Amino acid sequence: MIGDLLKILGPRHAGDLRRYLLWLGAYAVLQGVATAFLVPVLAAMIHGDMERAGYGLLGLALTVLLVAVAHYRQAMKGFSLALVVLTTLHDRLGAKLVSLPLGWFSSERVGRLSRSATGGTMMVTNVFAHLLTPVVTGVLTPATTALALLFFDWRLGLTVLLAAPVIYALHHWSASWIARTEQRVDAAGVEASNRVVEFARLQPVLRAFGRTREGYPPLDQAIDAQQQAGGDRLGATFPRLLVAGLSVHLAFAALLVVGVMLALAHAIDTVELVALLALSARLAGPLAEAAARSGQLRMAANDLRRLADIFDQPPLPEPARSLPISDPGAVCLSNVVFGYRPEQATIDGVSLRVPAGTMTAIIGPSGSGKTTLTRLIMRFHDVDGGAVQVGGADVRGLTSADLMAQIAPVMQDVYLFDDTLEANIRIGAPDASDQDVREAARLAGVDEIVERLPQGWRSPVGEGGGALSGGERQRISLARALLKKAPIVILDEATAALDAENERHVQNALRTLRARSTLIVVAHQLSTIRSADQIVMLEHGAVVAAGTHQQLSTSEPRYAAFWRERQRARGWRLADGEALS
Repeated sequence: MIGDLLKILGPRHAGDLRRYLLWLGAYAVLQGVATAFLVPVLAAMIHGDMERAGYGLLGLALTVLLVAVAHYRQAMKGFSLALVVLTTLHDRLGAKLVSLPLGWFSSERVGRLSRSATGGTMMVTNVFAHLLTPVVTGVLTPATTALALLFFDWRLGLTVLLAAPVIYALHHWSASWIARTEQRVDAAGVEASNRVVEFARLQPVLRAFGRTREGYPPLDQAIDAQQQAGGDRLGATFPRLLVAGLSVHLAFAALLVVGVMLALAHAIDTVELVALLALSARLAGPLAEAAARSGQLRMAANDLRRLADIFDQPPLPEPARSLPISDPGAVCLSNVVFGYRPEQATIDGVSLRVPAGTMTAIIGPSGSGKTTLTRLIMRFHDVDGGAVQVGGADVRGLTSADLMAQIAPVMQDVYLFDDTLEANIRIGAPDASDQDVREAARLAGVDEIVERLPQGWRSPVGEGGGALSGGERQRISLARALLKKAPIVILDEATAALDAENERHVQNALRTLRARSTLIVVAHQLSTIRSADQIVMLEHGAVVAAGTHQQLSTSEPRYAAFWRERQRARGWRLADGEALS
């Protein structure tokens, strides 16, 4: 757990953490030493030796003073580290996230990240503020006391040492079980959080089909599973905590029995036994506190591990300086192999050249690897084999900033920030002039949207662009690409599922982009495919055909079948409840 704390705090605060742990350890040990002073003091007072008792009280007073100093220092350093976590952890997480490959951000990982960045952050602060101190003192203070007891009477000390492994084993068993149940509760919580977000996003579909009153089964099931996991944790936790706590009191009972037997056998002075038993009683309190907190600490350790896992993720390797761009706008893939799982290749030996200033349409059935291919060009992932070149340079030899300066992506699922319409377009080129922004908006048909919105360019688009239609969001995404003026534009099904008006604006923007940039289009629209300079057909992650529409129509049966299927699909419409061709 200490290693995870070091990763979370970062190297800048590693020294602070070590000093905190040293003061905490000193505080715990000094408490045990102060407790040990009670034995000679009590024995001397009962025997009436006031001079000896006075010396003992002086030593006790000095030790208590050191305890107070150590307690203050460890408490202040603990709160200081907790404050460091609250004020810097999110910044450090952000700095780490921007160094990770874009392909790392799956929906599952984003859900986990959100949970760790909120609940995990508070748990780390709780470790410093409330958990480490009672657990460390609950172990080190009794250990110090046990060593002192061994010095005063080896038989009683040996009894404590023999009981220690049993106490440890029961505590470890209890804490490990609690940690496992917490992992199940956490997994159920992440699943429920993901389903809540999904439920919110699916509101238009659910309401369209009247699925709001009876609930959303995936969300209901996830909530039920979360409640079940929470109930199982409560049912499993308390009995095990009771067993762990009971072991401490049983150990003290065994020590009491041994002491009484020694006293009855006249093997120990009764006065000394009373003093030693008073010392032994000091063992029970901290150990019981440690037992009560050990389960919470193990749960906290799980949160720390999940946070540390994020910092353990290898960053995207980047060179100190980018390779020179020798062929702006060109893209070349050479025998590229890539798989999301080691045992299955999503892209299998693809070789492809896209000359600068041309338009390439990538087609193929669902799951053939079209989107994955575009993501490899943008370096969402690094290839397992082969090479991807952009502008004549291997993408692994370019910094992320230099690579993305060459590419403007236009995805089917457009995300807009909760800001104004103009601010969302300016993301393409923050330093662009107002004139350039207006021109890009005009070419993408956004000016028509601006005219009918009450606040014009200052109109808020809502979180995710919820105030606009899907086609309008797509136009804004194209305006970003036009404003960026990148040598390469990648469009992933950008014209799919658009109405006639939005498709007209998108096609107009594509013509403008084609005149100035290289276009790589994952396409389904027949007009887009036909107009491409090069058509690449994928199946099962491999290129099965490449050429112009004319070439493939006459020489490639699979492409001809694909084309006929698309033509038939385009000819269907719904009228009077019947499908007509």
